[in-house]
Amino acid sequence: MEDGARASAVDGMVDHIRGLIRERGLTVGDVLPSEAELAVMFDASRNTVREAFRTLKAYGVAESRQKVGAVLTDQHQSAMRDLFSFAMDISVDAFRDIQGYRRLTEMSLFDLLSTRITEETLIGMDVLNARIRQAGSPEEASELDYQFHKLMVDAAGNRMLSETYGMLKPVIGRLMLAGKSQRLVRESVAAEHADIVKALRERDRIGFAYHMDRHLDAGLEFIPAADGSRGRQTAESAKGRETRDA
Repeated sequence: MEDGARASAVDGMVDHIRGLIRERGLTVGDVLPSEAELAVMFDASRNTVREAFRTLKAYGVAESRQKVGAVLTDQHQSAMRDLFSFAMDISVDAFRDIQGYRRLTEMSLFDLLSTRITEETLIGMDVLNARIRQAGSPEEASELDYQFHKLMVDAAGNRMLSETYGMLKPVIGRLMLAGKSQRLVRESVAAEHADIVKALRERDRIGFAYHMDRHLDAGLEFIPAADGSRGRQTAESAKGRETRDA
């Protein structure tokens, strides 16, 4: 069989298996028919079925388990997160692009959040924010920072946006890690978060836009310059900014 015909046969088998999953209502954890059963079911060669299984595994739709066979799974988001983490490892431009993405998305959420965000979610954001101040390590503070923003993004109720934000977690998390070793920085982040929550609680569009813009700008200050030098933000400048805002 020529390469083109073989690829077409494999693609066709993948479609057959996907159709079978839909027809039988199979879900995560369910076992797919064996290679032999599928070969008979769709009048295909075992090699074609095997290649189709490899494709499904590559997309994180199924995985092989010993003594069980091919089991449906949901690893595609993890695979995408790994891909982003590997492919964006991690240039200055990538950091700036991610912060630009956050500016385009998070700052545009107010209309959705103003009608959908609940007091329970706002309290959850308050709790995460308080934990940032007490975090025992930069990594813990970064994870809590991410959870704070993810909770806000999820509250908007846009599934695609939430999934994309989740896939970008490795890069967003590394961006958020910058500067977190400094106590003053964590205090500053927590103060900015508190202002964002206050604006959401009061349904204050202008306040939300202002504090989100200020918060995201502050994150850029820790990105190393293109020549490898540190960003301009230091503990002293963070303290100076707090003094100016007082």
